Amino acid sequence: MPVSLLEGPFTVADYHRLAELGILHEDDRVELLNGQVIVMGPIGPRHAGCVDALNRLLSRLVGDFGIVRVRNPVVLGHRAEPEPDLAILRPRADWYRGSHPRPNDVLLVVEVADTSLEYDRDVKLPLYAAASIPEVWLVDLDGERIEAYRAPGSEGYGDLVTASRGETLSALHLAGLTLGVDEILG
Repeated sequence: MPVSLLEGPFTVADYHRLAELGILHEDDRVELLNGQVIVMGPIGPRHAGCVDALNRLLSRLVGDFGIVRVRNPVVLGHRAEPEPDLAILRPRADWYRGSHPRPNDVLLVVEVADTSLEYDRDVKLPLYAAASIPEVWLVDLDGERIEAYRAPGSEGYGDLVTASRGETLSALHLAGLTLGVDEILG
């Protein structure tokens, strides 16, 4: 279970100031959730391999219709800047060099979970829903399934689709993006 690194709450601006002051470093595995600087756990080989496979698959399928980001920040609001495993963003000429993407830039977020399943479901998904991220896929490595959360609202996601081995999953806002669960899980 992830733990808070520093006593908060912090805003996104505070969080970036901690880096400017040298308290946090760009290689630190942390993210800002609900105003708290959270330490992310180590990434195991199954998790890393799944993210790598998804990166390759999604990059190929999305092409020029989106930007696939791997473990990079998305600003969700005043006190949240998670680093999802993958995010597919609307294309932008500057490739988000001028600022991190905001919720209206995000088409799909993918979180891969082995040891972090409950945390991703209970902490991160409500943040994505509250920010109106239109779709989040939660890859459950141990359960060998993918949960697609859609229809975001203040109370969470209103729609859940679960796909298991042998089935496919299509993204709502990316025409033609359909993946087999077996391709994702390996």
